[in-house]
Amino acid sequence: MNFAAKTEDTMNIKNCRVCGRIYNYVSGPNTCPACRESLEAKFQEVKEYIREHKGVGITQVAEACDVEPAQIRQWLKDERLEVTEDSALYLTCESCGAAIRSGRFCEKCKNNVTQDLKNILSTGRPKPEPKKETKDDGAKMRFLK
Repeated sequence: MNFAAKTEDTMNIKNCRVCGRIYNYVSGPNTCPACRESLEAKFQEVKEYIREHKGVGITQVAEACDVEPAQIRQWLKDERLEVTEDSALYLTCESCGAAIRSGRFCEKCKNNVTQDLKNILSTGRPKPEPKKETKDDGAKMRFLK
């Protein structure tokens, strides 16, 4: 068997999880540029539909825009869409269960996680040792030729 070393110019080839086509993966979701563009167009359509039809539910939006309800929920979790205050629909914080308008966590839980991470990072760092004063008696290393 021959194995080639991976170099920086080696292409990272993947199959699109939506259409199955092969594409050069750079970063982000495992979808080809065409499917990514199509999904973004659907997002803009959904966003416009919601703006024009205030108070609609996920099911209505999904049917009107031909989008899976799971995709709309994902946009809500990604904080690309937000539930209005007067909506019958609401999301729940994955940590404490509080009602939220978008994302995965309420502000309180986000702040708790942020503080916990700061505490972990600050305790994980080694403390700098105080410098010891050294007495310079003039003794230096000498080299012989």
